[in-house]
Amino acid sequence: MADMSPLFRRTPSRDRLVTLIRKPGCHLCDDAQVVVEKVCGDLGVPWEQKDITEDRELHDQYWEQIPVVLVDGRQHTFWRVNEDRLRKALTD
Repeated sequence: MADMSPLFRRTPSRDRLVTLIRKPGCHLCDDAQVVVEKVCGDLGVPWEQKDITEDRELHDQYWEQIPVVLVDGRQHTFWRVNEDRLRKALTD
């Protein structure tokens, strides 16, 4: 029998999705993307990014707050992304 323990530690379900809402030339957005890539990469959670300049609805809703991170379509944070807090949101 194979030792399965490392592969089967608590992992988030595959239907989780992190969305980073950003705009071009935004240094806070770049910082947020580094954290999102790291946490999602570590946990195997898919993520996407959306450009606020290409979506009127996102622009109207989030312009004052970008970068904005959504977890499963709900706002998780804005401006600065805390790695530990995002990791906790995806594993709880």
